[in-house]
Amino acid sequence: QVQLVESGGGSVQAGGSLRLSCAASGRAFTSYTMGWFRQAPGKERDFVAVISWRGSNTYYADSVRGRFTISRDNTKNTVYLQMNSLKPEDTAVYYCAAEFGKVTTTVNEYSYWGQGTQVTVSS
Repeated sequence: QVQLVESGGGSVQAGGSLRLSCAASGRAFTSYTMGWFRQAPGKERDFVAVISWRGSNTYYADSVRGRFTISRDNTKNTVYLQMNSLKPEDTAVYYCAAEFGKVTTTVNEYSYWGQGTQVTVSS
C-alpha cells in the first residue's frame, strides 16, 4: 500500500505560481511512477504530468507543457508540481497518483491516489 497526501493548493491570480507537493508513505517510493492529474467541476479527471521512478523521464499534457514542471525527491518521498503562468482554465482539484514501475498517462492505470488539493485561478 502507498498513502499519498497532497498540499500546496490555494487561490492565485492569473499569471501567478503555485507549487504542489505530494508526500508518499508506505512501500518503496522509488519503485513508483508518480503522476499529477486534475479534475474541474463537471469534467473528467485529466492527465497533467508524470515522472518515472528515477526522475529521468517526464511527460506533460499539451495544455501545461512549458508552464508546469514535475519533479521528485526520493530522499523525501515527495513529488512536486511547480505551476507557473497559471490561467483560469487551470482551476481544478489536483490529484497525485502512484503506480508501480509503469510510466503511464492513463488515469485508470494508477492504483493509488491522494485526496486532492484545490487550485483556483482568478482572472
